[in-house]
Amino acid sequence: MTLLAVLAALLGRADSADAAWARQPERLVAVCSTTQVADFVRQVVGDRWEVVCVLAPGQDPHTYQTTTDDARQVARATLCFENGWHLEGADWMRKLAENAGKPIVTCVDGLEPLVIEEEGRTTNDPHAWFSPANAAHYVRTIRDAVVGIDPEHASEYRSRADAYVLQLGALHQWALRELADIAPDQRILITNHDAFGYFCRDYGFRAVTPVGWSTKDEIGGGASIDRHDEVVRTVRSAGVRSIFVETSINPRMMQQLAEETGVVVGGTLYSDSMGAADSAGESYVGMMRENVLRIVSGLAIEPTAPRRASADAPER
Repeated sequence: MTLLAVLAALLGRADSADAAWARQPERLVAVCSTTQVADFVRQVVGDRWEVVCVLAPGQDPHTYQTTTDDARQVARATLCFENGWHLEGADWMRKLAENAGKPIVTCVDGLEPLVIEEEGRTTNDPHAWFSPANAAHYVRTIRDAVVGIDPEHASEYRSRADAYVLQLGALHQWALRELADIAPDQRILITNHDAFGYFCRDYGFRAVTPVGWSTKDEIGGGASIDRHDEVVRTVRSAGVRSIFVETSINPRMMQQLAEETGVVVGGTLYSDSMGAADSAGESYVGMMRENVLRIVSGLAIEPTAPRRASADAPER
């Protein structure tokens, strides 16, 4: 074969490859508001969709201000996902989707909310993902939405969702075993704001915070005198060993509270955002695992016998 013939053959193959690539359908795009929602979506869609998260790890959904880049990302979305119940302050994710004419799924729809009363008003606590059972509801809601968009691959989405729900059940059972080391009178969880209500409900804790359900309250003027005084009284009367700061919130207020009451800061908990890539909290299961271990470390009496449960810690 002459050199010209070889070149022609190679060019022909390249043209065929380019044509085949051009025939490949573009991936569907899911744009999500929070890191937890994005992780749940990835668990369901696998590599079949591109998953974009508006918030970066460590960013606060209550106070986030959207950008033109966020609007561009939403404009290319096949489907948008939000947490809901006003976690996204001023409903910024819904507004982005509506402005772009994109469908949006609210993950908390169909859940029974915890109701928070503040200053004579009631609101649904939006931090529902802190219950693994609620997280399973998010996953099923996401599964149904993507099946509706891409029914051809419905069996894949359902299988991934079923596998992940099993992981969430195992996570819950593991957390129950780990938290059993904390005495009833020490099951008081003091954090920056009311983010852990569902966690406290599921695992038998009492939540005490100086700020309400939204971190906007802290930025808007800090803790009220009544709430601050309640936290101080609780720490002193109950002999609380540790209080905790949150990864997405400035720790200054809790550090000052620790100095005032003479207790230690027992660690940093993932709250409204997961951790950065390659951190222990980069996934939902990882962040929940780390939170449980830090709470146990801060509040539990040291066990006298070796623990078996620690060997069962869920993988990220």
